[in-house]
Amino acid sequence: MNGNSDWLMSKNFIFSSESVGEGHPDKVADYISDSVLDACLEQDPQSRVACETLVKSNCVFLAGEITTNAKLNYEEIVRQAIREIGYTNADDIFHADKVFISNILTAQSSDIAQGVNAAKAAGKNSAEQGAGDQGIMFGYACNQTPELMPAPVMYAHHLLREMAHQRKNVKIPWLRPDVKGQVALEYVDGKPVAIKNVVISTQHAADVKHAEIKEFCIEQVIRKVLPAELLNDQTEYLINPTGNFVIGGPQGDAGLTGRKIIVDTYGGWARHGGGAFSGKDPSKVDRSAAYFTRWVAKNIVAAGLADTCELEVAYAIGHPYPTSIHVDTFGTGIVSDEKIAAAAQKVFSFKPADIVTQLDLLRPIYRETTHYGHFAKQHLPWESIAKADALKAAL
Repeated sequence: MNGNSDWLMSKNFIFSSESVGEGHPDKVADYISDSVLDACLEQDPQSRVACETLVKSNCVFLAGEITTNAKLNYEEIVRQAIREIGYTNADDIFHADKVFISNILTAQSSDIAQGVNAAKAAGKNSAEQGAGDQGIMFGYACNQTPELMPAPVMYAHHLLREMAHQRKNVKIPWLRPDVKGQVALEYVDGKPVAIKNVVISTQHAADVKHAEIKEFCIEQVIRKVLPAELLNDQTEYLINPTGNFVIGGPQGDAGLTGRKIIVDTYGGWARHGGGAFSGKDPSKVDRSAAYFTRWVAKNIVAAGLADTCELEVAYAIGHPYPTSIHVDTFGTGIVSDEKIAAAAQKVFSFKPADIVTQLDLLRPIYRETTHYGHFAKQHLPWESIAKADALKAAL
């Protein structure tokens, strides 16, 4: 954590991570942006997309840059995304069929395009496809959970997945789409031993009592999805701690694409390079290289080469190779970090163009990533551990 997690193995501490639901204003914006991206890629896999969304009250604003041969009905895409989230109640100010939509998308800058395109250009050092921007990207994996993710953020995601299931499938009538959750996990000698507290703040209809909400969240959600052995008499449950949460979603707060990058990744447990994911096509290494580094780190841990692995890769805009690669296993590796890094570079190609090919990223898979973290969803290509044996052989 913060570049030096050796202390996790020896000290006692409490660590908290949060997640947010599909109806959280920022996630509404993320989902609209990824819906636009998928619509572009479905018709034109070579689309260049950087779609930013702002939602507030009963308004949606689309901005950014898109170059594509796809023919899109942006209004239909936006309304369908909102409908899938669940803003279709009669008391919703932000309603799928009633929002006002403003579109100020333009084409991608030609200066950026020439750096990314696999073609020669004046002042460009290579005819290969380059990174879509400069930046640093981090990938991480650890053996705390079956998904090889930090436990606090996984538990927070489990809570909100169940809240969505109760709202959409069980159809609890008073539940509304905006919801946040947080889990504080106690560690002793680096191992999780107890859940200190759980926070759920859920939007609800005006006529439901706080006592009913609290009992529901504890009995039908928390006790259902969190490990029973980590819950005890000292665990504190903070359910709708303001007492009332009727005004939510974009009615209560503005939402922007890319404001939940810690929820999207490792819950604060591992570092983040700062770039957001949603609305960006895979030529943007902010997204593709973050997925790629997660893939590499996960395979390193799955191969048994380390209990914990954090990988950092840096890129320069227009340049076809990484400018640096760094592996840190925090003292848990079976060999030196340098040897693990060398093995990774034998098995994986770190070039931006090859990242796209290796993970087959030019297809409409991005709406599946938006909610409950971009990692630990086993059907997504960067969660495969098929390279683990090759890594062992490379050593």
